[in-house]
Amino acid sequence: MDQTTTRADVIVIGAGIAGASVAAELAASAKVLLVEMEAQPGYHTTGRSAAVFAPSYGPASIRALTRASQAFFETPPAGFVDAPLFSPRRILMIARSDQTDTLDGLIDQVSAETKVERLGAAALRDLQPLLRDGYAQEGMLDAAGQDIDVAGLHQGYLRLFRARGGEVLTNVAVEALHRHGADWQLTTPKGVLTAPLVVNAAGAWADQLGQLAGAEQIHLTPKRRTAMMIAEPQGFTARNGPITIDIDEGFYLKPDAGRLLISPADETPTTPQDAQPDEMDVAICADRIMTAFDLDIRRIETKWAGLRSFVPDKSPVAGFSETVPGFFWLAGQGGYGIQSAPALSQFAAASVLGKDVPAFITDQGFDPVAVQPARLKDAA
Repeated sequence: MDQTTTRADVIVIGAGIAGASVAAELAASAKVLLVEMEAQPGYHTTGRSAAVFAPSYGPASIRALTRASQAFFETPPAGFVDAPLFSPRRILMIARSDQTDTLDGLIDQVSAETKVERLGAAALRDLQPLLRDGYAQEGMLDAAGQDIDVAGLHQGYLRLFRARGGEVLTNVAVEALHRHGADWQLTTPKGVLTAPLVVNAAGAWADQLGQLAGAEQIHLTPKRRTAMMIAEPQGFTARNGPITIDIDEGFYLKPDAGRLLISPADETPTTPQDAQPDEMDVAICADRIMTAFDLDIRRIETKWAGLRSFVPDKSPVAGFSETVPGFFWLAGQGGYGIQSAPALSQFAAASVLGKDVPAFITDQGFDPVAVQPARLKDAA
């Protein structure tokens, strides 16, 4: 094994969207190493995301970060990407007659932040012609939704990172992590990496990495989510139609490149792993979709699964450990990591370097205390 030592100002562990974005922001003013255990960045959750920009989706901290990220998506830095990161995709939340209380609560929660419209059954059918007659009674339309070019965003950050002098190390698993004087030392198959600051952006593996460093637990739970593609029904003409989501997140359906992307929106607790779809989840998905939509699913074209990792309150964790110095948590983004990445990465980079939080983030009502690891001290 190569025992050479490589030194940096900051080491970021994990090259998914969280790690790539914060590494790119940090590299503007620091020497940064971006370390990835897989052969390619974004192999796990980032590479399996069907991300939609949804200002009305998620807890308050995520909604604020999402709003603060919008300008970046609309006007990324010069040379960041070759094509637009956004393409319009309205978001339709639907509710059966027994779900209207949940719909009321969601509209009350988000209407002060995002323009949404309440729809009756007839309007739902006009907007989503695949809905079965009598299934949904009401709904909420968020017309500000967008599809996100996930690969374009991720590769853009990696390109920006390298342009700023950053180095990506792949196939590098962290075998040991400990403090040595004022530095962290990371033992890897490619030698020893040292830096005074470490950013833990290891996704589903973040709590394991934290334990390796002697940091506090953040009670992170990876949860499997299943998705699949099916054929469009004959004569389907609504390829620009909305993503349609059950108000209790029991399923979703989205037109996607001439097919339909469907999911049972499952959140099955699991261990950090290379997630694969479970056949029971596939069957549940087909049943839920055929119950809500006028579809007869005979064949699944493709299927996959990914991990969405949450802490108990479902807000992200972005802050320094209270247990060990120089160890920064950037984890728990759950299913919101893509849409909030531009603002969260800029907040995290400023925090790591001891700078002020950018005003465009706090102007959206973002409270930095809401994402600090200290809030999870007594979490179960």
